[in-house]
Amino acid sequence: MQAAKDSPLFPNRKAVKPEMDKLVLYLQYPFVRYALIVGVLIALCSSLLGVTLVLKRFSFIGDGLSHVAFGAMSVAAVLQLSNKMLIILPVTVISAVLLLRTGKNARIKGDAAIAMISVAALAFGYLLMNIFSTSSNLSGDVCSTLFGSTSILTLTPLEVWLCVALSVIVVLIFILYYNKIFAVTFDEDFAKATGTNTDAYNLMIAIIIAVIIVLAMNLVGSLLISALIIFPALSAMRIFNSFKKVTVCSAILSVISAFAGIVISILAGTPVGSTIVAVDAAVFAICFIIGLFRER
Repeated sequence: MQAAKDSPLFPNRKAVKPEMDKLVLYLQYPFVRYALIVGVLIALCSSLLGVTLVLKRFSFIGDGLSHVAFGAMSVAAVLQLSNKMLIILPVTVISAVLLLRTGKNARIKGDAAIAMISVAALAFGYLLMNIFSTSSNLSGDVCSTLFGSTSILTLTPLEVWLCVALSVIVVLIFILYYNKIFAVTFDEDFAKATGTNTDAYNLMIAIIIAVIIVLAMNLVGSLLISALIIFPALSAMRIFNSFKKVTVCSAILSVISAFAGIVISILAGTPVGSTIVAVDAAVFAICFIIGLFRER
């Protein structure tokens, strides 16, 4: 019986306790608490708008805007700005508006516009970082920016408070304009016919997504941001059918995955962004299986 308890299926409590003690020890450091707070808030905001983007077939706007943010960050790094947000946020917001406007142009479809801006911004940013590099570890800087390997653990109190403020604004906007967002998401033509200014609400959604992208760069990096937007929404859609239930479930799954991913990365020493995305993918697999059983 004792051997069974010590097997991998029944781990000994003595083997679990050091990990818990290690986690408690790490939580005493402010940068770990900052990472958990920011990670949970970003995951919450991403999941709220993620459902809308998935349903509007505009999921990859997150990928495109993340590459734009990478290009803007490269410019800020070349200019050696102490507050890179002064360039990154405006450029990303303007690009979100341009993607929205260009996506409605018959000559340049939405997916083509996203691909064009995404690739150009990524290439332009990497080119600038190579030509005007002021760092001795260019590969490390690029890797950190693209995959968010260490930036989430170097947050300042000002960045944390900025993230909290922007997250509160995003959540409040979503709650206050929930009905309008719902109408624009499912039937934009009908919403326009009933007098709703659909262009204004689409613009609001694009700007909010741009803000979320900028915040999420510190968490998972430029290349993995789309996972925060897409995975929780698709996972929730495998279980529920109504917009409200999917949105609530998506938010819960996203927050749990972000928290679990950060904790696992701390204990296992793995990259934060990649670990969070891996947890999101595992949660989607579980929800997919649950959805198959429900269909049967």
